[in-house]
Amino acid sequence: MRLEYFQLIDRITALNLAEKTINTEAIVPAESTIFEGHFPGYPLMPGVLLIESMAQTAGWLVVALNKFERMPFLAALKEVKLRTFVQPGARLSLSGRLLHDGSGFAVTEAQGTVEGKTVCEAEITFRVTPFPNSEFRRFMTEFADRVAFPKEAVANG
Repeated sequence: MRLEYFQLIDRITALNLAEKTINTEAIVPAESTIFEGHFPGYPLMPGVLLIESMAQTAGWLVVALNKFERMPFLAALKEVKLRTFVQPGARLSLSGRLLHDGSGFAVTEAQGTVEGKTVCEAEITFRVTPFPNSEFRRFMTEFADRVAFPKEAVANG
């Protein structure tokens, strides 16, 4: 997890296009400047970054289902629940599932757990559009390699 770059997913651990599901993993850094202010003497992963972690997880599913031809952009959140604190060093397991896709939008649900305990969950809506430019698409392709995106899953579909 690279908080300062908003790269919150370390790796994709499972992707099932038939079931429209994804699992990812992220290790919350033991130290980060984020924790200097959130909170001094009691560092916690900010809730907004837990939400972003869920959005990135579900977003990779949308990218996969669109075979790297379209990009999801966060559009709406519903039923967001932050159930408990996440501390530095925690292993965050995230999952996402597509609920609906159509009319340029994708609706997903996502959740995060630490040691099997649910820490966050949300329904996330994305606006799905073509990549804005080739440079951005290239960045996403390169980033996909870093998070172990299973490109073979979308190669022949």
